[in-house]
Amino acid sequence: MPGLAAEDDMPKASRITPGELSRLRTELQPLIGMQFKQLSLPKVAMKAFEPSQIGTIVGTLMDALIPHLPDIPTVGLTKHEGTIGEREGYPDYKHTSGFRLELKLLYIDNAALEMKKPPTPREPSARLTQKVTVKNVDPAMDAMLLIAYQLQTQEAEPGAVSPTIIDLETFSMIELIEARDKRLTDAGGRWFGNYETPGVLSKVGKAKMRRAEPLDTTQYGRKESEGKDFNEDTNFGKLKRIPHAGLRAFLAKYRVTVGDQEQSNNLHKALEELGPLDDPEKPTS
Repeated sequence: MPGLAAEDDMPKASRITPGELSRLRTELQPLIGMQFKQLSLPKVAMKAFEPSQIGTIVGTLMDALIPHLPDIPTVGLTKHEGTIGEREGYPDYKHTSGFRLELKLLYIDNAALEMKKPPTPREPSARLTQKVTVKNVDPAMDAMLLIAYQLQTQEAEPGAVSPTIIDLETFSMIELIEARDKRLTDAGGRWFGNYETPGVLSKVGKAKMRRAEPLDTTQYGRKESEGKDFNEDTNFGKLKRIPHAGLRAFLAKYRVTVGDQEQSNNLHKALEELGPLDDPEKPTS
């Protein structure tokens, strides 16, 4: 299959297209099956850890190792210089075609591996944070590369496991952040500053909306005890909570999803708490 066209040869569309995303995924598909033998963990030690604990630790190390893997250049990826200027710049990678990729890692539990079981299911921590907004996303060139990985036994060392890429997908970044931000505003939340801090209605704010009282949109709190109308959204951008059909379909393959009925119940509950949708004081995007 021919590779992607060079950036200068591509027609400039307003948004990255499904065809471009599909071809990009094909270029990256050789990464599936790659095992990070540099991260070798003894099986016996896994019994002391919950999957979410291992996922956080290993995911951070994988993120650091990926740019240095010998196979990375063969799929056209190079580390991007980033545009935010902080430790975690945006985006993570640039493809030889010119497309820019933000990497997100999704830890998938290995049922065959004996590990400590949490008392309740843990929500995956992967998220599209507030550092990625319409301010720094190029709609025509930016995509999210979502890599699903699992701890699997090393063939040469049966007593050890290593993170192994089992699947991947590419998504339009502009579509993801639009879906993420719409979820925020549909629930009565809003951005503070110039896309700096996402805020959700506090209990105080919800009560004021029910009484049709004006909301203070000039400030936000970090916890309910501060008594602000809005609190910083500490769950903002978690992949599981982004209402994007393609993303949810990918997550559903690995049972990382919220059931339709639960979503419906949560929506009805939120609408009841927020009152009439045409309330003039309701923040809008």
